[in-house]
Amino acid sequence: MAQPTFETAFKQLEKIVADLESGDPPLETAIRKFEEGMRLARLCGRKLDETEHRISKLMETDDGRVEEQPLQEGDGVNDSP
Repeated sequence: MAQPTFETAFKQLEKIVADLESGDPPLETAIRKFEEGMRLARLCGRKLDETEHRISKLMETDDGRVEEQPLQEGDGVNDSP
C-alpha cells in the first residue's frame, strides 16, 4: 500500500484527534484510533524531516552572485539575520 501524502496523513491525524477528544468511541475503538494516530504522526514527522533535508536557501555573495547553500540547523523563516 502506498504511503499517503503529508497533507492526507495530517488531515487523517486531525480527524482521529477530534474523534478521540469527543470521548465517544468505545475503548477498543479509541485504542485502534490512537495506534493509527501514532503511525500517522511518525509518518508526518519523517516526511517533515525528509523535506527539511531537501530545502536549500539562496544566499547572495559579496560580488552579487546567488549561490544555493544547504539549510543549516537553526536557519529558519523567523530567524534574525
